[in-house]
This record gives sequence, C-alpha cells and structure tokens, in this order.
Amino acid sequence: MSKHIAFNPYLPSYEYLPDGEPHVFGDRVYIFGSHDAYNGFIFCPLDYICYSAPVDDLGNWRYEGVIYPRTADPLNRDGKMCLYAPDVTKGPDGRYYLYYCLDKVPVMSVAVADTPAGPYEFYGYIHDQEGRRLGEREGDEPQFDPAVLTEGDITYMYSGFCGRGDRSRTGSRVVILKSDMLTMRTEPKTVLPGSEYSSGTEFEGHAFFEASSIRKVNGKYYLAYSSELMHELCYAISDQPMDGFHYAGVLVSNTDLHIDSYKPAKMSMCFGANNHGGIENIGGKWYIFYHRHTNGTWYSRQGCAEELTLLEDGTFPQVEMTSCGLNGGPLPGIGEYPAYLACNLFTKKHSIYLDEENAIKIMQDGRDGDEEIGYIGNMKDGATAGFKYFDCKGVSRFSVTTRGYAGGTIEVRTAWDGDVLATLSIPFSNVWETETVDLKLEDGVYAFYLTYCGGGTAMLKSFTLA
Repeated sequence: MSKHIAFNPYLPSYEYLPDGEPHVFGDRVYIFGSHDAYNGFIFCPLDYICYSAPVDDLGNWRYEGVIYPRTADPLNRDGKMCLYAPDVTKGPDGRYYLYYCLDKVPVMSVAVADTPAGPYEFYGYIHDQEGRRLGEREGDEPQFDPAVLTEGDITYMYSGFCGRGDRSRTGSRVVILKSDMLTMRTEPKTVLPGSEYSSGTEFEGHAFFEASSIRKVNGKYYLAYSSELMHELCYAISDQPMDGFHYAGVLVSNTDLHIDSYKPAKMSMCFGANNHGGIENIGGKWYIFYHRHTNGTWYSRQGCAEELTLLEDGTFPQVEMTSCGLNGGPLPGIGEYPAYLACNLFTKKHSIYLDEENAIKIMQDGRDGDEEIGYIGNMKDGATAGFKYFDCKGVSRFSVTTRGYAGGTIEVRTAWDGDVLATLSIPFSNVWETETVDLKLEDGVYAFYLTYCGGGTAMLKSFTLA
C-alpha cells in the first residue's frame, strides 16, 4: 500500500498532464507528458512540466516545475507551435534525453539534462549520417509521439501516426540511434501496422494509430500504443526490438470497453476519446499510465494509472478504470471524497465517444492554473458518476454535497444496475449544500454509483461515508 492515499487522477485535480510516460530513475518515478490547459481549445499548448514520487509512496507526488519551455526549440522561438507527447531515456553518458515533436513540423527534436527533472536544454534534431533531418527527406514519414529505449550505447526510437485512409503512413517505425543520441545508425523500419496495412493481420481491428511506448519486460520487448479505436491502449510483444512483434491485447480503455467483470463487455462506462501512456515497473509492480478527458472536450486531459497483473505467459490482462489506481488496494471506506475521483461517467445512452453537448463532465471553477478543486458538472436526468473501490466497515450514513438549479434526487447504488440503496433530495441552490441519509452496508469492498434524477442540471462536489 502507498504511504499516502493515492487516487485517480494521481495528480492534483487542477493539473492537466496527459500522454504520461512513467520512468523510474533511482528511487523515484517521474512522469513526463504533454501539457493541456483547463478549458483548452487545442492539444498540448503549454510548456513541459514534470511530477515525481517515491517508488514506495505513489500518493505523494512532487511538482518539479517547468522542465522545458516550448520556446526553447530553435524552430519555435515565437512559441506558436505546441509541444506534443514526449519521452525520456538515460543515455550511455549518464545524462537524460528528452525526445519530442512540435505540432507543425515533421522532425524529431531532442533536449538534454543532467537530472531527470531537468531543466532540459535544446540539443538537436534526429538526422542521418549525412546530416539530413529525419522526417524531411524524400520518402520519410513525419515524426510523431516518440518512444525511446537505451541499451548499452544504442538507443531504439519508435515514432508514428496513422490516420485512417492515409496510405502514406505505415505504422509505428523504429530507428537505432548512435551513442550521440541524435545520429541514425539504421533507416526507419515499420514494426506495427497502421489501419491501412493491417487487413488480414493479427492487428486488424486494433491497428496502430499513435502513442508508441516501449519497455523491456523479462527479456522481451513490449510496445504499447493507441489503436485505431483511440480510446484503448494495446500492446505487442517481441523477442527483439526491431521486428517480430505480435499483437497481445488491450491494456486499458478510457471507456472500459471490453471489460465484462462488472458490466457487459460492449458497454461504455465513460465518454472516451484519444489515449496515450506507458507501462512501468514501480516497486516490483507493473502499472499502466493513461489519460482521461475532462470538461466535456478532448483538450483538457488528466493522467490516471492502474495496477497490472503479469501472467505466467507474459501477458497483461486488460484492467478496469478505478478511483484508487496507484493505492495498492481499495480506498478507506470512511470520510469525504471529492467527486473528481469518478472513474465512470455516463448517461442513459452509454456513449463510447465524447458527446460534448450532453456529457456529464469533470469541471473546475476559475481558469487554467487556478488551484480549484474539481467537481462533476452537467448532471442531467439519468447521468451517473461511478467511484471504485472502497473498503467499508461500519458505514451507516451517506452524504452528498451539491449545487445547481436542479432540485431533483440522487440515487445511490453499489452497482451500475443495482438496487437503489438510498435516495437523497438535493436542494435548488447556487451554493454548495450537503444532504445526508441513512445507508446501512455490510462490511466489504464496494463501488458507489450516484445517479441524478430530475430536471435542470446538478453539480456534485463530493460524497461522504460515515
């Protein structure tokens, strides 16, 4: 168990760090990702930041500050381009190398630092032995979403983006870099097929889209990626890093599609959109890091994580989204919990993809950068927020704190389709108000599903177990 209670999202509710790549350096795990804005209108408009935590205390995250400003790249001195998803590796010289792409140029940039959390300084662009930049040569595919793995004096760098209908993009591609971390030793080679090249292969239906992420697990190479369905992170396994990858399954979906343990496999339990993340062994356990969407848009994403189980055959079964991801077990079934910890958000339709107009959503007051605690908004009739899991002992009372021009009720269940265990009438109010009801539960581990019934639109700040 974590020394501090760990939640999903694992960073503060006002932090929007998607595309999270976790890496353990020394006794800390560092999260490198892109940087969204609350109420943003584009992906990744802000400077790179970093958070880290002790490997034995995954509820204790430290803000490392801005590690690389978007204007540091010579191609972006005016800051008009966005910094897309990065990755970091420790080079053979002991320094740390940050690989990234800007949103309007096809090349791969590199920055370097003496410590994992930087600050990083611009270093150069990936190029061939003639000095020509990768992505600009005739026949090159544009660089996108790097994944890097260093072994000895060579580094494997994966990259790629494959939209449907575009046969000029083949899939996830790999090159080997020299020890200078910039010069290509090999030409790019496609190792995972995009949707235009997956027909008849084991990747069909889950073809590569973007978000390459490479790790080595018990001597084998695991390449995670976002599939053509976007909401799921899949993975492939090979005995070698340059070819031979076989499709292995889905690690996580930010809709919980395919999971059939607590609901039908084809039922979505959250509004999904794109996804990006990576696996990492932290303190002897494997985790998958991914992101969710907030504010009813694609552009305000937050990092989440779940513990994986490595089976004897080397595969990881898909994990469900929870509110307690890095905690090492259920959350204590007592006290007040903020509503932004919801891992399930759905309406009567159970839509797979984000419906911006009607989506129940995580929100916050204020503007981006304001340290305002998140809450759930746009709760219309039939909207449900789900929270998992809580180890309850002696629970006898249940409270909700709400506001909004609503005036309906909130029904409490311990399964999405379970019996109503309690009903709370909530006031028509423009300030936060708390209502309490008796709720008798036998001791055990529970999920909680809160459904709004009535007219208007409600907001949910928190619920309390007592």
